[in-house]
Amino acid sequence: MKNNTFQELAEVLSSARQILIYPHVNMDGDALGSAAALCKGLRSMGKECHVLIEDDIPANLAFLDQGYCTFDQNVITAPDLSVCVDCGDPSRFERRQAAFEKSSKSMCIDHHETTTFYCDYNYVDKDAAATGELIYRLLQTLGIALDKEMGEAIFAAITTDTGNFQYSNTSKESHLIAAELYDIGIDANKVSVEIYENMRIEKLLIENMALATMSTVAGGRGVIAYVTQDMLSESGALMEETEGVVQRLRSISGVEVAAFLKETKDGRIKLSLRSKSCVDVARIASELGGGGHIRAAGATLTLGLSEAFDLLKEKIIKSIG
Repeated sequence: MKNNTFQELAEVLSSARQILIYPHVNMDGDALGSAAALCKGLRSMGKECHVLIEDDIPANLAFLDQGYCTFDQNVITAPDLSVCVDCGDPSRFERRQAAFEKSSKSMCIDHHETTTFYCDYNYVDKDAAATGELIYRLLQTLGIALDKEMGEAIFAAITTDTGNFQYSNTSKESHLIAAELYDIGIDANKVSVEIYENMRIEKLLIENMALATMSTVAGGRGVIAYVTQDMLSESGALMEETEGVVQRLRSISGVEVAAFLKETKDGRIKLSLRSKSCVDVARIASELGGGGHIRAAGATLTLGLSEAFDLLKEKIIKSIG
């Protein structure tokens, strides 16, 4: 399988009248920012377009939804096109698959290392720092004049997936696109305040509780922490407010691999993995049925917390050597 071109994607989008956009479950800034920018761009062309979601939008990303997102899987009964953004495989929109399958054509725009070509049309660039970079180029190909709102959504996508331009995936392209967004008139400070300085006190409480579970392995080169449903109840926090804990773990001096385990309401374990410089965590995630990037990946485990912890400990020790 090989990528379609941006021109081919643009032709498919131009010919469609009713379009649904699918960001991955547990949306981050790249997923929602990319979806919002694409949705507004397509609406500006006269398309009926919605972003179909299945979980609540994190509070610090709510500013990105200007009437685009819906939980209603029948908002369009027979869409011409379903577009998956930042979404490596159908398991990343599990509760929306029935709606996805109603569309006559499908498209995937993504940047994950382990993404499969599961749609009719695909553009997957593992070298892109964020899917938002690809959406920016696609909107240009469509001839859409980006406005401030679309620009800020794309900026949100790029800043979150590059760790505010600090992660190793940050490229010259990331900075060039950001510079072009400034020319559009975006307020980068406003976006940054919304994303990084807009937390509930419950978020701090759950972060502290999760960090207190931290265990080091492999002589301190690996670290594992977790959050349980009981911890969420005690703190009053939401699961999405644990986003960022795994990055905090990776930031510890001497740590190469960080793992964060999240117990879901149905008893499964959502795993987030990060590495600093030399370990391919996408390989670990792939072995566990997940995927992602070399430095950032994840998986869902049908194990108890204790079993998942022991398994991750073994995998980390093996990966570090």
